[in-house]
Amino acid sequence: MHPQLSDKRIVCREFIQALEECHSSAWRRFTGGCNKQKDELNHCLRTERVARSAHNREAAKERREKAEQALKEFRSL
Repeated sequence: MHPQLSDKRIVCREFIQALEECHSSAWRRFTGGCNKQKDELNHCLRTERVARSAHNREAAKERREKAEQALKEFRSL
C-alpha cells in the first residue's frame, strides 16, 4: 500500500504519473497490467522514506548530544 499520492509531491513524480496513466485503463488496472509501474513507484517511495529517516535520525542524534552537553554544563555550575 502506498501513501496518498498527488502531483504536488516532487519526489517520484514520474512514477506517480506513469501509474496514474496506467490506471486510466480499467482493464489493465484490474488484471495486473500496472504492477510494474506500482512496483517502481513503491521502490522510489521506499528509497525516499529510508533517506528521510536516516536524515531525521542524524538530526535527532545531534539534538540529543547538544542537550546532553547543555545538561552537563548546567550541572557543573
